[in-house]
Amino acid sequence: MAQDLFGRCPYETAQRILQGKWTVLILYHISEGPLRFNELLRKLPDMTHATLSKQLKQMEKNGLVLRKEYMQIPPKVEYSMTELGRAFIPVLDCIEKWGNQYIAYLQEQQRV
Repeated sequence: MAQDLFGRCPYETAQRILQGKWTVLILYHISEGPLRFNELLRKLPDMTHATLSKQLKQMEKNGLVLRKEYMQIPPKVEYSMTELGRAFIPVLDCIEKWGNQYIAYLQEQQRV
């Protein structure tokens, strides 16, 4: 029987928390400041309304995203990073650095 390492192994735990296809991109966009749902959806044009809603709910459940509801008319909801989510910003910076290195690698391969 396979052993569940969630909550005990840092790699498996991180992989499960970040497993959504859009999780890293959502975190990147809200790392720049709070965003309303439709603002976030416009930044991710290939994502459906339902998928974004599902991802945000999961990220909120995992403690990465804070959903703040303003009691006004029309209703306003903003999404931002929690303290735990903000701790992921250095990881996003490393992903950006590595991603740029990989883009340079791909461009070099096309020239060869």
